[in-house]
Amino acid sequence: MDQIIDCTIIQPSRALRAGPTLAVEGPSQSRRSNTSQPLDLLPRHHHNVRPGADGVPVRLFPPVSVACPIFFVTPRVTVPPEDLVPSPMARVLHRRLLLLAAAIAVAAVASLPRPAAAVRPFVLVLSGDDFLKDSAGHPSLPSADSAGADADEWDDFADDSPAADPLLSPSSWVPLLDPTSPSASDDEPDSTADALFVAGARAMISAASAGDEAAFSTAAAQIEAAAAEGHPGAQSTLAFLSGAGMTRPASRSRAFLLHKFAADAGDLQSKMALAYSYFRQEMYGEAVTLYAELAEAALTSSLISKEPPVIEPIRLHSGTEENKDALRKFRGEDDEDFQITEYQAQRGNSAAMYKLGLLYYYGLRGLRRDYAKAFSWFSKAVEKGETRAMELLGEIYARGAGVEKNYTEAYKWLTLAAKQQHYSAYNGLGYLYVKGYGVEKKNLTKARELFELAADNKEPGGHYNLGVLYLKGIGVKRDVIRACNLFLHAVNAGQPKAIYQVAKLFQNGIGLKKNLHMATMLYKSVAERGPWSSLSRWALESYLKGDVGKALLLYSRMADLGYEVAQSNAAWILDRYDDQSICMGESGFCTDMERHLRAHALWWQASEQGNEHAALLIGDAYYYGRGVARDYERAAEAYMHAQSQSNAQAMFNLGYMHEHGHGLPLDLHLAKRYYDQAVEVDSAAKLPVMLALTSLWLRKNYADSFMVHFIDSLPEIFPVVEEWVEDVLMDEGNATILTLFACLVTVLYLRERQRRQVAAANPQQPDDAAM
Repeated sequence: MDQIIDCTIIQPSRALRAGPTLAVEGPSQSRRSNTSQPLDLLPRHHHNVRPGADGVPVRLFPPVSVACPIFFVTPRVTVPPEDLVPSPMARVLHRRLLLLAAAIAVAAVASLPRPAAAVRPFVLVLSGDDFLKDSAGHPSLPSADSAGADADEWDDFADDSPAADPLLSPSSWVPLLDPTSPSASDDEPDSTADALFVAGARAMISAASAGDEAAFSTAAAQIEAAAAEGHPGAQSTLAFLSGAGMTRPASRSRAFLLHKFAADAGDLQSKMALAYSYFRQEMYGEAVTLYAELAEAALTSSLISKEPPVIEPIRLHSGTEENKDALRKFRGEDDEDFQITEYQAQRGNSAAMYKLGLLYYYGLRGLRRDYAKAFSWFSKAVEKGETRAMELLGEIYARGAGVEKNYTEAYKWLTLAAKQQHYSAYNGLGYLYVKGYGVEKKNLTKARELFELAADNKEPGGHYNLGVLYLKGIGVKRDVIRACNLFLHAVNAGQPKAIYQVAKLFQNGIGLKKNLHMATMLYKSVAERGPWSSLSRWALESYLKGDVGKALLLYSRMADLGYEVAQSNAAWILDRYDDQSICMGESGFCTDMERHLRAHALWWQASEQGNEHAALLIGDAYYYGRGVARDYERAAEAYMHAQSQSNAQAMFNLGYMHEHGHGLPLDLHLAKRYYDQAVEVDSAAKLPVMLALTSLWLRKNYADSFMVHFIDSLPEIFPVVEEWVEDVLMDEGNATILTLFACLVTVLYLRERQRRQVAAANPQQPDDAAM
């Protein structure tokens, strides 16, 4: 535990920060690199052991739940020229391969649109060089004497609820979406500007839902009038409309200025938008300051609203198709699985009772948070012998979630849970001893022992709280390096407060070398857990109810705040749904060009944050000329961007482009290299790559043959055949006729087969009959 975890650094390539404007300036942006970056984020599937640069295996931290925008370079694959030289036997088999070549080319072309995976999870990897040997005297740390004597300032988050709730930021739409939510203006607007903003925002949401362009324009005018009077919420909303080009010409500069005015007035959502804008431009000094404030507000809000910072970012799509399996599970009480669980709980199943309590306590699977129901189900589960519910009851009493805060009851239930070897309960008990809540007096020694028990059993909260002890020297000798290691263990388990603390260490250069880029990313991941993320719940609920226009508006608002999942979802809705009324343009509904450009910009922003499928779609748009002019060079740029994220489909596409000289130099050796890389990254690509390599062999040795020319013509033939199949064969009437015809042929075949079998079994029957 005391040792620095020493890991080899795998150097990433830097993410492209300058995305496209609405004039389409995406993949042509120059690519930068930073070879001095001492950190890396690796995909989760490498989380156990990874070979270092010298081939020596290195241990990594447990998987982290923070998806950060880092792209890494895939390993080179050396292709000796001899691999492409045919053997005499291969030449003999040429004729046998000619018939296979057509199928090869069709399969290779058909494999291009195969959807890729979405954002990959990452783990945080540090080396010993990233740690500072002596940070004990850093000016931002409290003195050892004062810290060791008092634990009142345990961490950066007070126990008492502040007067203002960050949920009620002036631009919050939550009170307009949830009638049960408290209003920022206490039922009655404080001013004319308040009244204009509330009326305008409510009318805008309703107009988006109804697809009423005139009502949307009127609502936007009301919001603009409120913004002119200095209302920060109206300024923030108007900035969103200006940036997206809704009811007015798109202007990123005007949007930035309006967000700046609103942020200066204290609007947290505009601060999110500004921080994201700075982050995209690599202005980490400005971004880290805003994200640090927002991250603190996000964690504090969980104490105020009694809602744990739990997010469920639901992706509407998996590749090019709707993510039906995931969406089915988020229909709340209408979900079949929920109804089965509820039925089992009502019949006395303790595990089902506990599961229902969790769903209501955290508001999971599309359910609204309901602490009364959660408390009821946890209590019933305990009565039935479900010991896991004891710890949750202790937490409910400690937080006062749905019940009156009672530390004595919290201590009782946590003690019972600890006796059942639920190690996270040790962490809760340790906190009570630190603060002196529900116990006779503070006992820092007892607290440290309990935290160590929790940490030794891989409890993230134990690592975090033990880290606070060593960072501030509370009850122990200050040890900043050990605190860093403890925090990092908690970070890689997704503990939000630990992520905040590590970001702060990076920001200030305490224990870890100062790194504003990494600090910004970590702060951002915590800030996105804030109460403003609740818009995603309403967007998903609207989508599941078929209200696509409202869902698009809400996802677009979250996309403006920098949420990658919202950017991806909004772009997918724009690409998937042809209904003109769901998309509001500069004047009226979106034109086809406006729709394509908006989706393109959103996909590009998502690709910057690690969504490899988004970069792939941008490449497809340029390659096939979908919504933009066909540009093979920009398509290659986008595919390179996806390839840097280890996307097998992008590697295959780059190989194809090298093979045919589309936007890249005609180079069969490089084509083979990319094809080989695709198989290494994704074994599912083995068949299309094998077919593509066979086609490559034919091209190498029979460049001017008829079959090679035929293969080259297939990309033009394939869409025609595909359209014919979809329009003719898959037509409902034709499909029915073809199905009936196939059934008839099958029946006739089976009857004929049966007749022949009977005849074969009784060959002498006709002669016997004659006698």
